[in-house]
Amino acid sequence: MVNKTLHLNSNLFNPEQLEQVATRDGFGKGLVETGEKNPDVVALCADLAESTRAQWFKEKFPDRYVELGVAEQNLATVASGFANYGKIPFIMSYAAFSPGRNWEQIRSTIALNNVPVKIIGAHAGVSVGPDGATHQALEDIATMRVLPNMTVVVPADSEEARKATLAIAENGKPSYLRLARAKTPVFTTQDTPFEIGQPHVVYQAENPKIGIIACGSLVYQSVLAAEALSKQGIEVSVMNLSTIKPMNEKAVLDFVKNLDHVVTAEEHQVACGMGSAVAEVLVKHSPKNMSFIGMQDRYGESGSPDELLEYFGFTKDGIVKHIKDHL
Repeated sequence: MVNKTLHLNSNLFNPEQLEQVATRDGFGKGLVETGEKNPDVVALCADLAESTRAQWFKEKFPDRYVELGVAEQNLATVASGFANYGKIPFIMSYAAFSPGRNWEQIRSTIALNNVPVKIIGAHAGVSVGPDGATHQALEDIATMRVLPNMTVVVPADSEEARKATLAIAENGKPSYLRLARAKTPVFTTQDTPFEIGQPHVVYQAENPKIGIIACGSLVYQSVLAAEALSKQGIEVSVMNLSTIKPMNEKAVLDFVKNLDHVVTAEEHQVACGMGSAVAEVLVKHSPKNMSFIGMQDRYGESGSPDELLEYFGFTKDGIVKHIKDHL
């Protein structure tokens, strides 16, 4: 039984009937939208305007766009200066390079000073595809959530990415938004609620004993897996934990209250990622049996996005198998 209050797409269980759009596209639309609302919004990029969709902001507001070139450390420090003097800077690159290459500058000039720079890490996860392990950021949730003052958001589809972009523009905090390159189904709508720090149950089973807490592209795959399992008599509920930090502990604890087993699912290293953040909450307040879907202490590989997602168990079938193996 799906929770209808969340205004999900009516074709939720028919992937072929859903529009396929990358979360980076949702960000690009949101960046232009927030730029129209607030003249203090500026964009800085590290020679990847087209790939990150910063190009759309550049075309609309050329006087508020700064191209830094391939200099990610400079990207972060220049942005911290903009923020210190009243601007709301968005900085864009591949997640492997920002925050991958410039983490120290993000730590020392942005997070430490608590200035509202918005760090956009595009092309995260194995779904980057043939670019391979060097470009497949799988550690960025870990490195960003550990920073004091930092907000960390991982949208589940392009519409949620658009809303998240608008939200972080207004939160007055250092923020990290994690985006993907590959197109994914748009299963939320304009009416689906989004708020930083507020997760939502996107699939509510009747009397579930298993729950999946997911983020990013694995939210939709988890919904498909839960629906497939329900047809086999296995009731599973699914939560979209789009905000990794700040963690809404009460919402997570309410979700797991009557569960026997909790599964976390993310396109990221299992160590120190979203699943670890959930485990930290449960071990303090409500210990549960847990298992983790994610990268198991290894790097990615080259291949098509679909091939890699299937190979690493990040599709509906992989999630179904994981849950059956852990029953």
